[in-house]
Amino acid sequence: MRKIVSILYIAIIIVLASATFIEHSQGREYVLTNVYGAWWFSLLWALLVAFGIAWIVKRRVKRWATLLIHASLVCILAGALLTHYFSRQGMIHLRIGETTNQYYGEATENGMRMETLPFSVKLEKFDITYHEGTEAANNYISHLLVTDGDQQTRGTVSMNSIFSYRGIRIYQSAFDDDRGGSILSINDDPWGIPVTYVGYALLFFSLIWMLIDPKGTFRKLLRSPLLKRTMMLIAVFSITIPSLHAQPTLPKDVARDFGKLIILHNDRTCPVQTFAIDFTKKLYGKGHYKDFTAEQVLLGFIFWGDEWSKEPIIKVKGSNIKSLFGIEKYATVNTFFEAYTGNYKLGKYLQEYYNGNHDDLHKQALQLDDKLILVMELRRGTLLRLFPNTYDGITKWVSPTEKMPNGMSTENATFISSAFDRLYQDTQSKNVVHFTSVLNEIKAFQQENAGTSIPGNTKLQAEYIYNKVSYATILFMVNLTMGILCLIYLIYRMTRKNPADNRKDKCIKTLIICIMTLSFLTLTFCIALRWIIKSTLPMSNGYETMLFIAWFVMLTALLVHFRFKNLSDTLSSLFITSCFLSSGFFLLVSHINQMDPNITHLMPVLNSPLLSLHVSVIMMSYALLSLTFICGIMGLIMKKSADQLAVLSRIMLYPAMTTMGLGIFIGAIWANVSWGQYWQWDPKETWALITFMVYAIALHTQSLPAFNRAKVFHAFMVLAFLTILMTYFGVNYFLGGMHSYA
Repeated sequence: MRKIVSILYIAIIIVLASATFIEHSQGREYVLTNVYGAWWFSLLWALLVAFGIAWIVKRRVKRWATLLIHASLVCILAGALLTHYFSRQGMIHLRIGETTNQYYGEATENGMRMETLPFSVKLEKFDITYHEGTEAANNYISHLLVTDGDQQTRGTVSMNSIFSYRGIRIYQSAFDDDRGGSILSINDDPWGIPVTYVGYALLFFSLIWMLIDPKGTFRKLLRSPLLKRTMMLIAVFSITIPSLHAQPTLPKDVARDFGKLIILHNDRTCPVQTFAIDFTKKLYGKGHYKDFTAEQVLLGFIFWGDEWSKEPIIKVKGSNIKSLFGIEKYATVNTFFEAYTGNYKLGKYLQEYYNGNHDDLHKQALQLDDKLILVMELRRGTLLRLFPNTYDGITKWVSPTEKMPNGMSTENATFISSAFDRLYQDTQSKNVVHFTSVLNEIKAFQQENAGTSIPGNTKLQAEYIYNKVSYATILFMVNLTMGILCLIYLIYRMTRKNPADNRKDKCIKTLIICIMTLSFLTLTFCIALRWIIKSTLPMSNGYETMLFIAWFVMLTALLVHFRFKNLSDTLSSLFITSCFLSSGFFLLVSHINQMDPNITHLMPVLNSPLLSLHVSVIMMSYALLSLTFICGIMGLIMKKSADQLAVLSRIMLYPAMTTMGLGIFIGAIWANVSWGQYWQWDPKETWALITFMVYAIALHTQSLPAFNRAKVFHAFMVLAFLTILMTYFGVNYFLGGMHSYA
């Protein structure tokens, strides 16, 4: 019986993993029809449930937490089956003023099938709201009139806000380009959703009870005598951590004043300083260039474009493109233009890329083109959206070179078109006093015409503070350095011949904990600043989630240190060392090329507290599982310490599984609230489920007694971490899907 359950369980994991790669090559519709929607796929799950129940009955399992967890999973699968066979989904396309009682159902061989609603729906009005003063959508809202016989009911549908009538739920899906129509999703699932939600409730309760049950395995681990014993550690970690001429620009204090103007950048209003830093980082890879601040670099390209185009400030990545143009690391803008004809040297490679040639050379050419386009757009003035105009209650920010919006007075239009001409004349005549005077005029113009779109003083001050220091960069260097130093000291302390100097060791340990605490508080401050600036929990991209994982790893280290006073000095020091290294690694990963640190508004569908809760809880589980990976590596190296490390790893595993389970299914609830389907077999969803299933294996120590052996357990934890890497990085940067935010 156990072998049958194991074979079915492993088979499902293999099918799920394979399906994500098949989807990448064959397309989503193919796997939805031939894998996830196939009869044999449902049969696999049904057989697993049947034999799993039989195995639990045979073993006469009596612990309530165990029974409830498995019952909840059966309930969730039953709900999914009911949804698969008895739910109805479809789409309604309505123009303003149009009424219908029909919707497009599931596709058939003859095209979309029309279905009939038991009532009619009319679109009375469609609105788009924007973040103040920007073109970034805040919400899409359809105003509906439902007619059911003689009864009429009005309702609104928007992102993350559904309208339900007679059990049929209507969701905002899309809209027509002319904003004269709306596309709505229809979902009728009278049986699947209630059963599934009961399963979710049981799962949430049982996962939390697993941690607090006085007779449970987790509480027994916390009382394990192995945590009080001394152990030995032997491990080795190794981490391998042009003469230019000056260019004309404005003095730093004047450039700083220019940086305090407000600009529309990344679809949000922010200080020019932020735009300047993003611009300089995009070109050079850093927020400054030599002795020049980001604001000076920006002003240099605006007012002395020809001179700065000769400066080797463009960081070139990729050996193919470097070899082609004979570049070592940095190039000038002029490098990519013919000296006499002005022809663009990258032009033919871009054309070949768009014609389908996506090899490394052409990808590198495309990335380089992005940087050069940024310079060209800046020099044309199209990026300098410094001038607001509020008309009919709507604020629009414009650049001095674009067409002035409707409703703008002639006086304002003249000021905008002449402002940069005046600034240019001042730079050429080196009249800094008058330049500053014009800046003050622009600032006054912004205050007068921006309505409420200028960020409040608290947000601005938070952004100035955030821009001053590259917090994550400093912290990853501090944490990695501390991790290496702690490791060296730990090895030295265990190998020295003289008796231990307890006073000296305690002083050093106190210093280490103080540095960890300071690093944690600094990262907390960094995350808080981003939260203030965005007004939403900063977890919307890969950069922010890496920061959060590092934050949670350090929080865990401090909690373990202060909570488990009975840990041996060696074990405690090992754990702190591992947390320094892993948090430093996560902060380092946040700086890889694909991670984007820019602060932007959330898409309307992502602006939900359920999403913030979903991401934050999932990130907690990833952080805890990264610590089981560290313990696994140490346990395989340190044979004598394997048992103690296994206990510590299991202590991390239980809350990790709880938070992962909660996070996955909170995400499912959010998806159901947002667009009517709680599970769509997206690659990220699928790999999250695979990760949950893989790590759950290690909890079944009674059915699989091999996991009671420390060596087997540690080896499994190391291999299981590959699923985390695939879920977080593989999906984002290879498989793609709705959840990819690379």
